[in-house]
Amino acid sequence: MNSPTESSSSQLPFRLKPQEFHYNPIGSVHGGVFATLLDSALACAIHTTLPAGVGYTTLELKFNCVRPLIAGGPEVQAVGQVVAATRQTAIAEGRIVDDAGKLYAHATTTCLLLR
Repeated sequence: MNSPTESSSSQLPFRLKPQEFHYNPIGSVHGGVFATLLDSALACAIHTTLPAGVGYTTLELKFNCVRPLIAGGPEVQAVGQVVAATRQTAIAEGRIVDDAGKLYAHATTTCLLLR
């Protein structure tokens, strides 16, 4: 997984080129890789909206894989966007897509804000 590549408001894309070392035993990218990519993108979207000194941690992450990722397939990116925030929690949603916009997974998260 690469670090964020560019920033546009609160959206920070995380890019991944699927490789065989990402595979699960049945020959496709492990769901944990999807989860890591989405958790990173969604939490960082929230992070960009917080004032200095306020931390956060994931309370809940829910994701759905729409299609598999395989080695030799396209590079994909996960992008998150903040949906709502209160003093104590923030909610974000996001997706993993390729450069053509094809959807591979989507997710929502709730983060606890640490003030």
